[in-house]
Amino acid sequence: MKKGKIIILSAPSGSGKSTIIEEIINDPDLHLEFSISATNREPRRGEVNGVNYYFMDTESFNKAISNDELVEYEEVYPGRFYGTLKKELERIISSGNNVILDIDVKGALNVKKIYGDTALSIFIMPPSIEILKHRLLSRGTESVEAINQRLSKAEYEISFANQFNKKIVNDVLLTAINEVRECIRQFINN
Repeated sequence: MKKGKIIILSAPSGSGKSTIIEEIINDPDLHLEFSISATNREPRRGEVNGVNYYFMDTESFNKAISNDELVEYEEVYPGRFYGTLKKELERIISSGNNVILDIDVKGALNVKKIYGDTALSIFIMPPSIEILKHRLLSRGTESVEAINQRLSKAEYEISFANQFNKKIVNDVLLTAINEVRECIRQFINN
């Protein structure tokens, strides 16, 4: 059986990455399977281990780090870790499916470094910081201070965009979805 490939999507919060993934994940031509992340946080109500996340206690997560069992990880908040288990990627690509990762820029670049030509890294760009700010404000879910923090992080993340295989500007959502889909199609068919 032919092994699958790795597709990495990264973007600043509010750039439409999750929406794009939701639109392409079930495309039968792409054979995509979403990578389930590992975390040391407690499951929220309704979350299931192995479906929403691989839930681990802090000791187990630290052990996975020291045993080099993670392809990437991040301490998102003090003491709160998220990462991608190597065995999760191997499980998916061994089945012949292509794995899709939704991870931060540093994690994305690390995965690309490890997997080389078997991984495609795509950075979803907002049309501008001003439009990104408008999108985040229109969600109505965060304070102005939190949005300003996200915008500052977005500028930092955008500084890494040139290190990705492909940059796609999400100005018109449908166009961005189609560009991502076509980019993945070309990659997996080579």
